[in-house]
Amino acid sequence: MRYLQGTPHQLPGNSRALADYQAAHFKFEVRAGVATVTLNRPERKNPLTFDSYAELRDLFRALAYADDVKAVVITGAGENFCSGGDVHDIIGPLTKLDMPGLLAFTRMTGDLVKAVRACPQPVIAAIDGICAGAGAILAMASDMRLGTERSKTAFLFTRVGLAGCDMGACALLPRLIGQGRAAELLYTGRSMGGAEAERWGFFNSLHSPDALLAAAQALAQGLATGPTFAHGMTKKMLQQEWNMGVDEAIEAEAQAQAICMATNDFHRAYHAFVAKQKPEFEGN
Repeated sequence: MRYLQGTPHQLPGNSRALADYQAAHFKFEVRAGVATVTLNRPERKNPLTFDSYAELRDLFRALAYADDVKAVVITGAGENFCSGGDVHDIIGPLTKLDMPGLLAFTRMTGDLVKAVRACPQPVIAAIDGICAGAGAILAMASDMRLGTERSKTAFLFTRVGLAGCDMGACALLPRLIGQGRAAELLYTGRSMGGAEAERWGFFNSLHSPDALLAAAQALAQGLATGPTFAHGMTKKMLQQEWNMGVDEAIEAEAQAQAICMATNDFHRAYHAFVAKQKPEFEGN
């Protein structure tokens, strides 16, 4: 039921369905508003390639206009999440590129992180086994992370002679686990086990390997049936307020909350409460 006057917007190019999207470099499916992205090279622990980086970037950008996707789960096939950039398909070719080519690559990988953080849907990473290098960054960029005891998360960049400041790691990781802990992982490149990752706040919760994906999808499903316009606003504020002072953040949240109060979902929640019923949100 709609409670507010006015016609829903139908701006050209401002909505699209992704349920029929056929991914070329990973598995992708949409069920009941939840999209599941599965990195699918289990024989090599699901490494990323130039092509999969680019396709993931474009997919997460497209999610900003996907009206049939309300939450996203990203996981890996087999018993691992992602081993990072493929040594043969990425690392080797990088040693032969000139500076403009190298910068184009690092900007492309950074654009993937930007796209994950900019899409309005909550993104949940389901992490088992190896979660290393760019895989650890992809997990870090997600809104929530579910892991297993046997998972091993490592920011390996110094192990290959690179700085730990890759794809936003020096900005994002300290905000998740604290400056000192982030510095330790980024300097040493050591693995962080599942129990440690949960204790440090990198993982929201731990699950057995056979229950991990189901737990992530159940969490995503719960979010998908919630007030998804408001979820998108929450995600926007979580990102945007990093660069604000407290007073500016309070004002930004006042504006954001006033916008949410002008949605049908807010009115649905009120009328459901009065009727002692559970609200059925529609995301508008």
